[in-house]
Amino acid sequence: MDRIKLIEELSNAFGAPGFEDEVVEVIVKHAEGLDVEVDPMNNVYARLQGNTGNRPVFMLDAHTDEVGFMVQSITSKGLLRILPLGGWVTTNIPAHTVLIRNGKGQLIRGITTSKPPHFMSAAERQKPLAIDDIYVDVGATSREEVVELFGIEPGDPIVPDVSFSYNEDNGVILGKAFDNRLGCLCILEVMKRLQDEELNVDVVGAFAAQEEVGTRGAEVTARTVKPDLAIVFEGSPADDIYYDQFTAQGCLKKGTQIRHLDRSMVSNPRLINYAKQLAKEKGIAYQSAVRSGGGTNAGKIHLSNKGVPTLVLGIPVRYAHTHYGYSAVVDIDATVDLAVEMIKGLTEAKVRELLGQK
Repeated sequence: MDRIKLIEELSNAFGAPGFEDEVVEVIVKHAEGLDVEVDPMNNVYARLQGNTGNRPVFMLDAHTDEVGFMVQSITSKGLLRILPLGGWVTTNIPAHTVLIRNGKGQLIRGITTSKPPHFMSAAERQKPLAIDDIYVDVGATSREEVVELFGIEPGDPIVPDVSFSYNEDNGVILGKAFDNRLGCLCILEVMKRLQDEELNVDVVGAFAAQEEVGTRGAEVTARTVKPDLAIVFEGSPADDIYYDQFTAQGCLKKGTQIRHLDRSMVSNPRLINYAKQLAKEKGIAYQSAVRSGGGTNAGKIHLSNKGVPTLVLGIPVRYAHTHYGYSAVVDIDATVDLAVEMIKGLTEAKVRELLGQK
């Protein structure tokens, strides 16, 4: 399948935390030649058929869910009160279209409400926006209409209503959920490129559910896979439009982002040095990120087992955790290329070195 079409399919899939079924279907469909398993939490495991079961395990992680919302209640006027699933900036929520998936699996389009200035007092104009001020309007006039006609009930999930597009002229993609459907793409591409390689490790791809609400799926995948080493692929927030070229650490078209620090993990220095050395040798573009905030599944994975040397490779995404995002295809290329070279380059001695063994 055409790569851009696969990205489109992953991006457009409905995947609020806990409701990742569509994303799982896309991954399973495109995991040809891999041994695939789905657990009760909707985590997906993909294993190379050449795995032996008696070699060190290299885990590739990406999460399948996206930031979204859940219907909390329905007002008498037919508005949906919502709660966020994942980290949203409240002022980014109003005046967008969203999709609600009802209990029958039907997608209902709605609008996140924004009070027109005509009806706002001077005090309201100055008041900080709160999530309690925002509803979803599906065009109904009563609670009964919402329930009986649209089939919407409390507990139904909501995601942004965004269609993917690709600008071939500049190699930039636009869509929703690049955090972290681009990471899911990376796992699929890396594993397919490794299928016919002679390796010194077993490789397991783990597509984890519910990262955006507390890296919950990764707790399960780490216990299941029991990795010795890991790479976490992430759609990382791009900062190139907010800082100058000497300060920005997540720039479009500057390569994969090697993360040294965030709130969930201090990255393993041996693994970072190995990644940088290979990137320089192979001419793979990379940028280093030292972040004061944020976190990934690496926070849970590196604390599992007896401690797992873990590296986060990020694809910069402009406007992460909003309805829309931009990413560059060349950054996906660099991320996949570096992960492939890292795994191919693992000799038994290098594995011992990365594990801190003499």
